[in-house]
Amino acid sequence: MQRELLDRQAIHDVVLRYCRGIDRLDFDLVRSCYHPDAIDHHTGFDGSVDDYIAWVRPKLETLGGTMHHVGNHLVELFGDVAIAETYSMNVHWGHPAGGDFTSGARFVDLMERRDGRWAIAQRWAVREWTRSDADRMTAPEAAGPRGRRDGQDLVQRLRDDILAEKEPSTRGRILPPDKEIR
Repeated sequence: MQRELLDRQAIHDVVLRYCRGIDRLDFDLVRSCYHPDAIDHHTGFDGSVDDYIAWVRPKLETLGGTMHHVGNHLVELFGDVAIAETYSMNVHWGHPAGGDFTSGARFVDLMERRDGRWAIAQRWAVREWTRSDADRMTAPEAAGPRGRRDGQDLVQRLRDDILAEKEPSTRGRILPPDKEIR
């Protein structure tokens, strides 16, 4: 039972890392969620993980941001193979032509454990619906921390500081928005 729980958590972490990688434009993180020979099927795309990244990167870079919200997550384990079905609501904003939209999708993943590591062997991003959000986004209500997509997001900066073994008293302490962590 413990092995099954650990496997389920590892698979869920793959899905969450994928979402973080897409939202933060961290394509090395996205790539790490797939096995090297993996295949991805998205709306308008079918191919290898490297081809997928080459296809999706310029699309994401034209946007001001994305936010992938993960909901229902079901894993069916079959030894070193699993099927993971993850419901997701994905917001896309800041398109230069005003093409902001939100989509409801399911990630249907064939996961495999190879050399002790769970990763996507094949993914189907099943689009369930799309809603136009044109002219619906508003400016932030006040000054404060904002998500970043350039490797300087707060999560990345905190991780970098911890890995650099900074002063223990500053580890994990979120500083006011006008203060730098570094």
